[in-house]
Amino acid sequence: MSRRTSIVKALVDKINLINGQQPYQINLFSNAHAKLKFWDEINQFPAVYVTPGSETREYLPGNLTWCYLGASVKIYCKGETSKDDLENLLEDIEKVINSNRVLTYDTDFGYQTTEILVISVTTDEGLLMPYSVGEINLQIRYQLV
Repeated sequence: MSRRTSIVKALVDKINLINGQQPYQINLFSNAHAKLKFWDEINQFPAVYVTPGSETREYLPGNLTWCYLGASVKIYCKGETSKDDLENLLEDIEKVINSNRVLTYDTDFGYQTTEILVISVTTDEGLLMPYSVGEINLQIRYQLV
């Protein structure tokens, strides 16, 4: 499995821990996936889909290479309270990201991310009621070994 895929899968595993118990507000019911789906293809809500995006590299002396991976976290909720559920789930996912900035994505070799940052958060602002759709864009920094 590639590093990009491994990082996204490790992040999804952490997001799937959102269970409605403290410190989380929403129970995700392990409905986070490392693939892309659009809101009209989803049958079970809430749902989270994480996909890797573009990647840039920074080559430094001493054979050091920093990789900056963009990742998109798409969040889908449905129901009368979907807008509030989306806002709470956005906060829950940010808690997961902030507590896992250094994320082990390959236990065999001990590979870890160096930093995971939230770059932007957007929502549909209630336009798709009874659905609510949000997106968190991340920048994930890791060292190419």
